[in-house]
Amino acid sequence: MSTNGSVLRYFEGSSGNRLAADQEGPADGQPVLLLHGGGQTRHSWARARQALARAGYLAIAVDARGHGESDWIENGNYRLDSQVGDLKSIIATLDNRPALVGASMGGVNSLIACGAQPDIASLLIMVDVTPRLEAQGIERIKDFMLGNPDGFASLDEAAEAVATYNSTHSRAGSRDGLRKNLRLGEDGRWRWHWDPQFMLGDFRTTVQEISQRMFDAAENVAVPTLLIRGQQSDVVSPEGVAEMRKLMPKMEFTDVQGAGHMVAGDRNDVFNGAMLDFMKRHLPALA
Repeated sequence: MSTNGSVLRYFEGSSGNRLAADQEGPADGQPVLLLHGGGQTRHSWARARQALARAGYLAIAVDARGHGESDWIENGNYRLDSQVGDLKSIIATLDNRPALVGASMGGVNSLIACGAQPDIASLLIMVDVTPRLEAQGIERIKDFMLGNPDGFASLDEAAEAVATYNSTHSRAGSRDGLRKNLRLGEDGRWRWHWDPQFMLGDFRTTVQEISQRMFDAAENVAVPTLLIRGQQSDVVSPEGVAEMRKLMPKMEFTDVQGAGHMVAGDRNDVFNGAMLDFMKRHLPALA
């Protein structure tokens, strides 16, 4: 089954759960795993996936557990170790060590996996996430994700909520991408395409655990690493970047003007350019 040149495939996660992914590019190409942020789906990587495929890479954009078309976990196990376990399960099926490109939650999981097992990947690109997570930005994400629990009456209403959260997002943009991040319920209302159990529990305690785990992992990362930040981000501050560069002195850094936390969506052309430049220097396509 294919959509826009991609092939839909499934992986088995660490709990026997099914993980949906869009794959594009040469089957024998250097694999690149694209890992989205909390509350997003694999479709947030559509243009990055296409750019990687055109450059000769095997791009695989994955829906995290409880997101998109991947299985929702009945017992609500969305803990960090389970998510990292899913990533390890995917990597175990690949012929070559992949590059990991992770935004927010996807970057957290990638960093922790690389810190625990330094040879698990060939390259790491983290998108707007560092061990120091700014409280104001994290609270805004939480409020957005927990807002509108009864869903939206229309795609336009959902688009308004996104634009209110993200000032760089146009209210007049296409609804096609937004539709892929929502489910239409039997009651005619649109709800986000992720399991509400994902946000259960003590949010602040979870964030503190994630932050500490990232600090612990950063010093053990052995692969070429790039941090891409949205210059208008309220999640990653210049101080957080400086702190991470001390932990990882060889890490490269790109600050994207005109972008917030959703860097790849806000300035996709700039993001793709930075990603591909780094990858071609450190991990050329096999094709």
